[in-house]
Amino acid sequence: MSLTLLYHPLSSFCWKALIALYENGTPFTTNMVNLGDPAERAALLALSPIGRFPVLRDETRGETVPESSIVIEYLDRHYPGAVRLIPENPDLALQTRLRDRFLDLYVHLPMQKVVGDRLRPADSKDPHGVAEARAQLRTSYAILDQQLILNQQRAQGGWMMGEHFSLADCAAAPTMFYGNKVEPFGDGHRHLAAYLERLMARPSFARVLREAEPYFGMFPQET
Repeated sequence: MSLTLLYHPLSSFCWKALIALYENGTPFTTNMVNLGDPAERAALLALSPIGRFPVLRDETRGETVPESSIVIEYLDRHYPGAVRLIPENPDLALQTRLRDRFLDLYVHLPMQKVVGDRLRPADSKDPHGVAEARAQLRTSYAILDQQLILNQQRAQGGWMMGEHFSLADCAAAPTMFYGNKVEPFGDGHRHLAAYLERLMARPSFARVLREAEPYFGMFPQET
């Protein structure tokens, strides 16, 4: 096996893929990409023309796999471990993928909108867009908090899909961590806050956070 993950240690979508790799102790190497370096950007573009990471390169199979959700599904299919991240039951697998898409589209992307606006020059800020993103985050928090309450009431376990850690938790961990920084959960979403604590205690995500810690000073703060 010869897997290489092109990534950046602060990228939330890269965290999602890293969690999956660490969950199963999958052997791989990392290639940290500095998009400000023309040569490194060109190397990334040669593998993935869209120029986004994470990108997984599998030399054994001769495959290049972009997009965090697809990376995780690829790993689950070709390099499975003890933790099955996408359930074998097709109906539960569909619900897991649906939760993954909800987290990416309605939490992850709005969170990135808020963070990205902090990097804009003062005369290019988008306060209306940021306000919309924050409103979407609050709506999404309420939906997810209610789902966690239902899981608890049904005694289905403490993870996003219930008893078992899955693709949905890989998606939730980075966006809950960063989302709570840019638009805090507040007292009304205590189940979501408790879920984030469980995620941060999970060895796979705890490792991601430790490895990212030296770079946290690069995270753009609100001005």
